[in-house]
Amino acid sequence: MQTLKDKKIWITGASSGIGEALSLELARAGAHLVLLSRNLEKLEKVKEACLKHTSFCLVEHLDLSKSEEMSEVVTRIMDRIGGIDILFNNAGQSQRSLAKETPVEIDRKVMEVNFFGVITLTKLVLPYMLQQGSGHIVAISSITGKFGFPWRTAYSAAKHAIQGFFESLRAELKEDNIKVTIVSPGRIKTNISLNAITQDGVSYNKMDSGQAGGMSPRQCAKKIVKAVRNERKEVLVGNRELLMVYIRRFLPGLYHRLVTKINN
Repeated sequence: MQTLKDKKIWITGASSGIGEALSLELARAGAHLVLLSRNLEKLEKVKEACLKHTSFCLVEHLDLSKSEEMSEVVTRIMDRIGGIDILFNNAGQSQRSLAKETPVEIDRKVMEVNFFGVITLTKLVLPYMLQQGSGHIVAISSITGKFGFPWRTAYSAAKHAIQGFFESLRAELKEDNIKVTIVSPGRIKTNISLNAITQDGVSYNKMDSGQAGGMSPRQCAKKIVKAVRNERKEVLVGNRELLMVYIRRFLPGLYHRLVTKINN
């Protein structure tokens, strides 16, 4: 089990939800944190809370939809902190719209944030990990990366792409001492459905009933951190909804009947 004390850990989407909970959990472990998000105001509040537990916490603005700006952000952080031990690719945006009503421009936007932005940042920090001969990359995916899910066609596609990319990357990096952990959360009680994008490009602004009754972000963060400490390759995080992953794998006929009944 690896120790996280004094590790240089970067977390995207750290201003709320799972990212905020991860930041606090890792701060309690004594990690040196770099918190990234589009919302600097909220990041500063998370930083203040983290500094009650750790001696170092840096915040930086990062927008995953603007890949062309990421190189400058990474260089600036490296100049300040001098390295990276673990990257948590947590930031993303969900979707709530039917494919038949969704312009392809929205699909592209969802893919840009949830896939291309994630792999761009990963490829920018990877040379530093290779140079130091160690590192750990954590991809926060979703159970919708394990099976198709109505109202989330582009989001599910992006998470399937994340699954394929990071599984392949893990195999490629085996001899380089760089670990890859893929995390697939289910229903976690965050604002992800409120902030989900619709076919019109605006926020869904509704709390899904399943989301409202989901696992708390802190409990989710604890399970993720435990998986990273143990260098797990994959971990599912959630409650009863995780059964759908196994139903899809072992009882596909039942899965195909159940999935059509999902409406949000």
